[in-house]
Amino acid sequence: MKINLQNLPFTLKPFILSLFLSLSLLTFLSLQTPRHTKPTILPPDLKIRPGYSSYNAYINLQLNKTLNPKLRKIWTTRDWTRKVQVFSKFFENLKLRGFLNNHSKALCVGARVGQEVEALKRVGVNDSVGIDLVPYPPLVIKGDFHYQPFDDRSFDFEFSNVFDHALYPLKFVGEIERTLKPGGICVLHVSLSGRTDKYSANDLYSIGPLKELFKVSELVEVRQIDGFGLDTEVVFRKKKK
Repeated sequence: MKINLQNLPFTLKPFILSLFLSLSLLTFLSLQTPRHTKPTILPPDLKIRPGYSSYNAYINLQLNKTLNPKLRKIWTTRDWTRKVQVFSKFFENLKLRGFLNNHSKALCVGARVGQEVEALKRVGVNDSVGIDLVPYPPLVIKGDFHYQPFDDRSFDFEFSNVFDHALYPLKFVGEIERTLKPGGICVLHVSLSGRTDKYSANDLYSIGPLKELFKVSELVEVRQIDGFGLDTEVVFRKKKK
């Protein structure tokens, strides 16, 4: 319905004009509100690093590392064999402890060029895939770990060593729990000593925050490791109910 201001009483014109301007301003502000907002309350011992003006700025910083041609060459040549061998030992050990088997449908979260996925396949877990901002077929498909491109209850097992790269840790963990099947296992390799790089978005100082972030999973095991600068392995199992 169109309103003709010329036909309105003089006293109503300022009111209608003010209402129109207010609605226009509210519409404008709503469009400027970022889609991604940081949680206002975080568990103790988990700090988000400052300096991200927007989610796009965060993504662009991560892409600067992932797309760096020198790093990608190192990841796919010099580092490839060494990392696949180390990850294979990690996964073999998880199989011995009953957290992983050859029939598991597995996801590696933040897999870059897929050394972890290759390691899973080498130890017999053939139904494995990774996600990262930049795909690396056939091992890694494109995906943002804050918004996994998978249906609910898709995987028996999920592994990640990039928790420190999560700008929204609650969303990171929430997506893992969403895509895990009931009874499914999540294994995180994290640093509790603060030795992370400039691309890290958060700093974790104890496993306490992880226990709070995993809402529908129980902590099963914690052990010390030596995993490419990460010192702690944390195992969660999603509750069946």
